[in-house]
Amino acid sequence: MTATLAIPERELAFADKPFYTLTRAMFDCVHLHDFDRLATICDDDFGIIDINTEGGSEVIRDRAGWEHWFRSLFEKLRAMGAETWSEITRYEAVKGSDMGYTVVDFDQLFIAGGKRLRFAVIATIVWKLEAGEWREARYHSSLLSVKEES
Repeated sequence: MTATLAIPERELAFADKPFYTLTRAMFDCVHLHDFDRLATICDDDFGIIDINTEGGSEVIRDRAGWEHWFRSLFEKLRAMGAETWSEITRYEAVKGSDMGYTVVDFDQLFIAGGKRLRFAVIATIVWKLEAGEWREARYHSSLLSVKEES
C-alpha cells in the first residue's frame, strides 16, 4: 500500500508550499494505516509529541517508541473499525538549505461505533535534509478542541 492520494480541492492553495506533499503523505499514511511508508518519511530522531486516544499528550522519545506507538495505534483503529482522515485548514512552511519547519492546522476526523468526532489540531513539524531526501525530524501536535458531529 502506498500513501499517494489526490490532493483535496480545499488544500490546493497549499500544494506549492514547502513540505506540503510530505505533510499530506504523512496524514494519508495514518488514514491508510500505512506504517511502512510513514516510517520512510519520518526519522523522529528527536521524538514526537502526539495526541493519544484519550485526548492527552503522548510523549515518545525514541524510534522504538515511535514504531510501537504507530503499530499499536493502527491495530487499535482496525480493531475498532474506525475511519480517520485529516483535513488541512491552514498551512505555513519555511525551507532552508538543510532544515525547515511546517506549522499546520488540521481537523482529524474519526468515525467509529456510530460516533463522528472532529479534533482540531495544530502541529509543528521540523524537517531535515538527509542523503538528498527531506525527512521529518520532529513532530509536536496540540489538541485545540473536540466536537461531536451528527
